[in-house]
Amino acid sequence: MPELRRTVPKRTSAEAELIVVAGHEIAVSNPTKVLFPKPKYTKLDLVRYYLAVAEGALRGAGGRPNVLVRYPNGITGEFFYQKRAPESRPPWIEVVTLRFPSGRTAEEVVPRDAAALVWLANLACLELHPHPVRTDDLDHPDELRVDLDPVPGVKWPQVLAVAEVVRTTLHEFGLTGWPKTSGSRGMHVLVRIERRWTFDEVRRAALALARDVERRAPTLATSKWWKEERHGVFVDYNQNAKDRTVASAYSVRPTPEARVSAPLSWDEVASAEPADFTLATMPTRFAKLGDRHEGIDEAPGSLESLLELSVRHERDGLGDAPWPPHFKKQRGEPPRVQPSRARAAKYPLIEIARAKRKQDALAGLKRWKARHPRAAKFLEPADVLVDSMRGRSSTWTR
Repeated sequence: MPELRRTVPKRTSAEAELIVVAGHEIAVSNPTKVLFPKPKYTKLDLVRYYLAVAEGALRGAGGRPNVLVRYPNGITGEFFYQKRAPESRPPWIEVVTLRFPSGRTAEEVVPRDAAALVWLANLACLELHPHPVRTDDLDHPDELRVDLDPVPGVKWPQVLAVAEVVRTTLHEFGLTGWPKTSGSRGMHVLVRIERRWTFDEVRRAALALARDVERRAPTLATSKWWKEERHGVFVDYNQNAKDRTVASAYSVRPTPEARVSAPLSWDEVASAEPADFTLATMPTRFAKLGDRHEGIDEAPGSLESLLELSVRHERDGLGDAPWPPHFKKQRGEPPRVQPSRARAAKYPLIEIARAKRKQDALAGLKRWKARHPRAAKFLEPADVLVDSMRGRSSTWTR
């Protein structure tokens, strides 16, 4: 068990909490700082949470380079992405150098033990965002990630229905999916794979999978990249492009009630409710049931069948699909332009709101609807595009 004791660090009047774990001492600064105003969860609560679920959290993020997503003023303040490990870090914090598609490089943090998780929590890193590679081979992912992202207006049961289609599809291609709630509105299905394929090949396999899921459930799921063309649940194949990360298992998400990304067994999926899994409830579940993804590393699968499907798609005229905007143009990629901009629009595209936080942008949409009720009543869920744009260190939503 970690040892906790109170101390007063030098050169500051703020009282800190000293955590002794895995042979290391971490002074948690401002331990009573509130990160989640509604339930009043503090930084120390976040630290204790990650200590309670450390084994599971490290199964998802440990031994991998991680992007830091920091909320220094809690979930109501500004947050930022930090790829580069802080220069002022303990000597026992491991880092590894990554090269990005832009050609830039950065030393990213590699958590190995509970002490590293405490250190990250002290930086107000709510979420763990690991790359799908291990430090001993940064060029060949060991995980394909299926990100199920519902468009606005789609209800949770439809997400669960698509997850079951994903499970069946993966099984038919000789792969095992491990489901978890995203901690937000969607679900993730993780697939451990042999480390034989490049990022581009893993993405190509993910695109083939997304298209096959759409073929099996055309009214429920879509593989269309452009938001204006989507319906139902988007199977986001581009989360497998190099430099993309998702919140890993047990990550705490910036929701009012501090939901977490909860690993599930497939037997639990049909009755799972994202609101049931929070910073407060997950430690009890973990202590009782253990990690539902405990066996995830035991049998990595092959992508050969999915890549063969990709070849058949190309032969039938289904080539590559659009890449994320910050990637250079890829060979065989279709024009990277929104369909509404590539043709004369039948109806105008109107930007209603833009804000640093998604909830503020959505609040702007709500105010617009209140001011224009006659127009608002004609809006369907598919008419509302919510774009979260990500720069190198920040995001904004329109």
